[in-house]
Amino acid sequence: MATRASEDPSMDPRFHNLHEELRSVLFNGLSGLSPTQPRIVQVGASDVSPSLDFSTATVKIPQARLIRYLQNWITECAPQLDKFDEEQHFQTEVPLVALRSPALLYAMLAFSSRQMERRGMVQGCYDSLELYQESIRLLAPALQAKDSVTLVTACVLAVFELMSSETGNWRRHVEGCASLFEVFGVNGFSGGLLQAVFWCYARMELCGSFTSDGAETMVLAVEKWVPNLDRSLVSSEDGEKIVRSFFHEKSRESHDAHANWAIYLCAKVCDLKFRKTSYLELGRADFSDKRPFSQQWQQLWLDLQFWLDERPATMRPLTLVGEGAEPNFPSIIFPHWAAISSNQVYHAACISMLEMQPPGSGLDSQTLSLWHARQVCGISSANPHPGSMVNSIQPLYTAGKLLTHNSERRKVAQLLESIERETGWAALWRLRDLENEWGYEGIVDWRHDSATAFAKS
Repeated sequence: MATRASEDPSMDPRFHNLHEELRSVLFNGLSGLSPTQPRIVQVGASDVSPSLDFSTATVKIPQARLIRYLQNWITECAPQLDKFDEEQHFQTEVPLVALRSPALLYAMLAFSSRQMERRGMVQGCYDSLELYQESIRLLAPALQAKDSVTLVTACVLAVFELMSSETGNWRRHVEGCASLFEVFGVNGFSGGLLQAVFWCYARMELCGSFTSDGAETMVLAVEKWVPNLDRSLVSSEDGEKIVRSFFHEKSRESHDAHANWAIYLCAKVCDLKFRKTSYLELGRADFSDKRPFSQQWQQLWLDLQFWLDERPATMRPLTLVGEGAEPNFPSIIFPHWAAISSNQVYHAACISMLEMQPPGSGLDSQTLSLWHARQVCGISSANPHPGSMVNSIQPLYTAGKLLTHNSERRKVAQLLESIERETGWAALWRLRDLENEWGYEGIVDWRHDSATAFAKS
């Protein structure tokens, strides 16, 4: 039965019960697999019948609404997930694959209906939990069949969960996905739809790790993001050279690879921050990388600047208007959607790096961090691409913490409000966190009246 008691299924106890049921389905299914058993089935749609069949479903939702949710997936939801993918797998291939995978079909419908609910596009019907439950019910048989399409389904369901609620419990939402990628041997260069799904997952991981602020690192270790990397080289200068050359070569072939490279580097920043917290500050032994922290930091900083220098023309700003076009922010416009988020992630990564700059590095952390923060905000202000808006929630929080002027803070608040309003993704929880950082009491008055900006200081 669809939710009627609350317009926010994430507040419904059934949402949390279903999340635990999904975890149970995934991990019980994984327990019956081994790295030698699963096979990657062809994730293509040339052999499917081009028709939808809802006859096997237990949901009691009118077909007209289901079709509306499918249309919304194609026009609104998939572009949010395809922002780094020129082949647009979520928009063009996932609906076709779903014709032979009922679990995936209902995962798509659950995501789409939830997005419409959060945007206020439906009145009096809240179908997302019922569709979510149906997808979970259908997922177990697909796992038993060792069908790699379950990777796609699990990822869509994880994104559904993260869109619907605050990401403080992010690890529990992505652990099942991480285990599936590991068992099936899928990484960031597996090709086709599964590669696109991997990077969608990686962006979720990155958001969660950023949120933990050094307390936790990646669920799926970053060395498993690239193929055939000798584990003995992972945390070494030689290993980093290999990975850098690998990404550099691939990025010459597509914008996607260069954008994904930024995600990988930012994940490395989060991992370095976790290891700094665990090993330098808490005194635990670091067996993963025996180089001095300053050397690790310096190499990663150089890798970030190498990424910036090696951007192709379409990944560079089309226009850079001096500060003043937006209050205190530059207007930075990019001609390619993959450039928007990847450049913003680069600036957020630099802010995090500067926060943990070791002594003797010679950089003016305060001035540089504020410059990067204004770049983050300028990119969001000038590039209202829906997929990039979704990906900007954490960078805006990271940048917003450094802003001191009321006009700048109001602008960040407006950007986060618009993300939740326009895309359906939960963003206001990060604004509440920013208000705590800024020392404001409430979420309303100060944004519109600078005279009452400080509730307390």
